[in-house]
Amino acid sequence: MNLLRSLFTVSGMTLMSRILGYVRDAVIASVFGAKAATDAFAIAFSLPNLLRRLFAEGAFSQAYVPILAEYKNKQGTEATRALVDRVATLLTLVVAGVSLLGVLGAPYLIRVVAPGFYEDADKFALTVELTRIMFPYILFIALVSLAAGILNTWNRFIIPAFTPSLLNIALIGMGLFAAPYFERPMLALGWGVFLGGVLQLLLQIRPLMKIGMLPRPKFDPSFPGVRRILALMGPAVLGVSVAQLSLLINKMIASFFPEGSVSWLYYADRLMEFPSGLLGVALGTILLPSLAKLHTDARMEEFSSLLDWGLRLTLLLTLPAMLALAILAVPLISTLFLRGEFTPDDVLRVREALLAYSVGLAGLILVKVLAPSFYARQDIRTPVKIAIFALVATQLMNIVFVWVFKLNHAGLALSIGLAACLNASLLYVGLRRRKVYVPQPGWGRFAFRLFAALAVMGAVLWFVTGTTETWLAPGGASRVLHLSGIVVAGAVSYFGALFALGLRPRDFRRRAVQ
Repeated sequence: MNLLRSLFTVSGMTLMSRILGYVRDAVIASVFGAKAATDAFAIAFSLPNLLRRLFAEGAFSQAYVPILAEYKNKQGTEATRALVDRVATLLTLVVAGVSLLGVLGAPYLIRVVAPGFYEDADKFALTVELTRIMFPYILFIALVSLAAGILNTWNRFIIPAFTPSLLNIALIGMGLFAAPYFERPMLALGWGVFLGGVLQLLLQIRPLMKIGMLPRPKFDPSFPGVRRILALMGPAVLGVSVAQLSLLINKMIASFFPEGSVSWLYYADRLMEFPSGLLGVALGTILLPSLAKLHTDARMEEFSSLLDWGLRLTLLLTLPAMLALAILAVPLISTLFLRGEFTPDDVLRVREALLAYSVGLAGLILVKVLAPSFYARQDIRTPVKIAIFALVATQLMNIVFVWVFKLNHAGLALSIGLAACLNASLLYVGLRRRKVYVPQPGWGRFAFRLFAALAVMGAVLWFVTGTTETWLAPGGASRVLHLSGIVVAGAVSYFGALFALGLRPRDFRRRAVQ
């Protein structure tokens, strides 16, 4: 299997999910705006999202996939199936317990996570009710992540990549058609999250059956593979907790800012997730199983070469996205959200956060490529130490940007972006020092081509974008057409410049590790 083709497959499915995500956010912005109810939804949804990254996409996957790949490659089908059964059973019991605690303890959680909401009784009560509705989502998504780890290890990338689209479809449907029937319309979105989790889990059943890996109940925490995963999960949980704690602290601080601040950060973060998911998550997804196999087989030169391929591809696709987000902030935000309850002032406030976030986009995506190099070697501790350092740096920068320079929500976003760059830099240095990664020849020539193409694209985008006032004026259909033309012009100028400088798609073809 060609890894570049796998990347395009995963990115294509992720693109579908992200487009649906923008439709979802456009629906939320139009129906609810950036008001108290939207702030409540953003905080309530952040809690199951935090635990999703902790139990599912984060710590669990980091510990589980390398061990699963080792079992598959060395111990055969029966031993692998035994591992899957026991891990699935233990995961279900633990996360079900966490979900129940979340439902029962929702008022206490919200007092900790959004203390600024407590002064507004209605806002606080709505946030608590939404939290109780959405918290079971963590159980569904943890099992979905288990399935994704299995399917990705078997090089079945399409279903795991498509699965997030179902959450967006459920939220769009509930926001558009069910909200008017609720006494508090925002509750429809809470039930949309619950429904999306059920649909995502149901989609995994048939693909797992086809490869003979549908889990069966087997409770055995003493099973050797389970013990190894639990041992790795300890530091992995700490590492993911540190990263999520940084975001959580920022939301706590933002809850004291003017109404709408949490929502402005939410919408900017959603725009950042587009390239992050399209590139970072997709590359991490296809790299981790291959890197784990190369480590298991002690093929370290190939390990380094594969990582080098991933880094070049990341920079090739991430840096233009980073530049485009900075230049096209207002066109993007106004085209996607400027309608209904979402005002021109909201556009400008979201732009402030998006510009600050975009500073760290390259770092954010590089972390998702560099960190799997440690996970594949079953080294969780090093990324954890770096994550803790980045957390401390984030909060120190918050003091400077928020309290000294008074940047408010934009200062919080800037701290996150700069900390991501710091995190990526330290991961890179760690790999070099361990001689796990040795850069391949040709980086100087590659960098020249890349930055020359970025200069061409930046000049084209700056010339054709127009003024801020133009984008804030009424005209939804004209904005869509104008933005589409700009995006096409930017893409053609960038890839055209790369082609003129001698870079070809075949330069990035690479076979999957067998």
